[in-house]
Amino acid sequence: MEILLICVVAFLAAILTFFSGFGLGTILTPVFMLFFPVELAIALTGVVHFFNNIYKIILVGKNANKKVLIRFGITAVLFAFFGAWLLLKIPDTEPLFSYQLFGNEWTVFPVKFIISILLIIFATLDLIPRFQKLQFDKNKLPIGGALSGFFGGLSGNQGALRSAFLIRAGLSKEAFIGTAVVVSTFVDFTRLGVYATRFTSAGLTDNITLVLCATLAAISGAYIGNKLLKKVTLKFLQATVAIMLILISIALGAGFI
Repeated sequence: MEILLICVVAFLAAILTFFSGFGLGTILTPVFMLFFPVELAIALTGVVHFFNNIYKIILVGKNANKKVLIRFGITAVLFAFFGAWLLLKIPDTEPLFSYQLFGNEWTVFPVKFIISILLIIFATLDLIPRFQKLQFDKNKLPIGGALSGFFGGLSGNQGALRSAFLIRAGLSKEAFIGTAVVVSTFVDFTRLGVYATRFTSAGLTDNITLVLCATLAAISGAYIGNKLLKKVTLKFLQATVAIMLILISIALGAGFI
């Protein structure tokens, strides 16, 4: 059941990534969290995200702007390493707090609570018009790379901040997409290198079939998304997905899942 659900979400999310600004990792991570511990869910999502990005590089990577890539990408990679390292160091053995509700005791753990807050923030960026228009000066690219890389390593969510900074880099639509894909791949490669120290103990190697199926589903979605890029606008669907993500994040932070 989890394989079917995760593959469907990966397929649809990969399509959305091309024209909604809503990242594959942002949507897929909480779905993985329904079935796996937080650290493993982020690692599994990272693998799917990485190989999907490799395919997207083949499609649009040639359009990346090298100057912007260097200014933004170097700090993104450095801080992605720190974010991923921090994720593995956050203690999750002791509950953050517990409470009674509906006759049951619910327990909230630190990692789940932190990730839920991050997911809500990134989902909110896609809901509030003011944040949708959030932009930064071109000389702030290294700062943008550091922020997006750090949160990419910590939670797997980097798209909102990355887009907010790159949108002011004077890039064409094609260069913007190509540059974003290449940076995202660098960040994925970096954080997966850190996560690899825990892959065996976390159980990632026991879920190779799931990862392969989800990756193939995401690649299929990326192919279709690329074909539909100039034909489809999905603002309403983007808002719907963001609302659903917020609800899942609240449930995660409250200890329900």
